[in-house]
Amino acid sequence: QLQVVESGGGLVQPGGSLRLSCAASGFSLGSYAIAWFRQAPGKEREGVSCISSRGSTTYGDSVRGRFTISRDNAKNSVFLQMHRLKPDDTGDYYCAADSTLPCWALIRNTEKDGSDYWGQGTQVTISS
Repeated sequence: QLQVVESGGGLVQPGGSLRLSCAASGFSLGSYAIAWFRQAPGKEREGVSCISSRGSTTYGDSVRGRFTISRDNAKNSVFLQMHRLKPDDTGDYYCAADSTLPCWALIRNTEKDGSDYWGQGTQVTISS
């Protein structure tokens, strides 16, 4: 089955860290741009970060300097390392993979049918 699967979510106190993973199965992530999106309860989905097939990175203003996206093509995975987490970071986090869109476009494409693959999400809760 061709899919991307997110993992690594959980409950963390403010100021803590989490590392999310996006793993591909059935295809190689190497030629895809991968983006992370999040959606908080009652809020619109927003693009968080993106990494191109060549490793160039893009970040949303609210996470720049706190989150780091990386990829390990040997593991067929992309990671989102999140530090200094805030309650506003709470939400469902999704990864999306696309073979044609550049990161500047993919990170703005918040519709699930707007990319080649879209995961089921992993929940992140930041609370004391």
